[in-house]
Amino acid sequence: MAEKDGIKPIEDEVEDEVDLNYKAPEKKSLQEIQELDKEDESLNKYKKTLLGELPAAIDPNAPNVQVTRLTLVCDDAPGPITMDLTGDLLYLKNEPFVLKEGACYKVKISFKVNKEIVSGLKYVHHTYRKGLKVDKDTHMVGSYGPRAEEYEFLTPVEEAPKGMLVRGTYHIKSCFTDDDKTNHLCWEWNLTIKKEWKD
Repeated sequence: MAEKDGIKPIEDEVEDEVDLNYKAPEKKSLQEIQELDKEDESLNKYKKTLLGELPAAIDPNAPNVQVTRLTLVCDDAPGPITMDLTGDLLYLKNEPFVLKEGACYKVKISFKVNKEIVSGLKYVHHTYRKGLKVDKDTHMVGSYGPRAEEYEFLTPVEEAPKGMLVRGTYHIKSCFTDDDKTNHLCWEWNLTIKKEWKD
């Protein structure tokens, strides 16, 4: 495949990246975990420390994992760069988020776990420009138990590309998934890299 606009597309990758030495843990409900070794006081304290206080009332119709927001955390930005992921996601395709070239940023994902422990959460996004895939990032988020408060996950610092050839709009397909290949939320959005924040 030839280079286009100075960006070399990456080759199509196998979607199912499998580590043959890794086995996902056996699924157990919270109730099953709490019932195990009930007479062991120290183990019960340990489980309470790990799991924390469980939510008092859980909406039975709520999904186990709810992704609520994605934020580009950038100290140089003139305002917050946040997308609300609780409503209609179609508007995200029509409202590009702006990032200044060369700006350092982190991606912050806010989410809730409502009912059962979820193992091996990860955030994956594919970046496209003019129809060509130019990047794929996978961030391991971890395993979490249910609680009333939201969790937040912050990626390492990244730097937006810079130069005339990389300015423009990128289409991003994001997905929040887990070890069981359950897609808790997949959405599409656009990011525009500009010379200045507002130009």
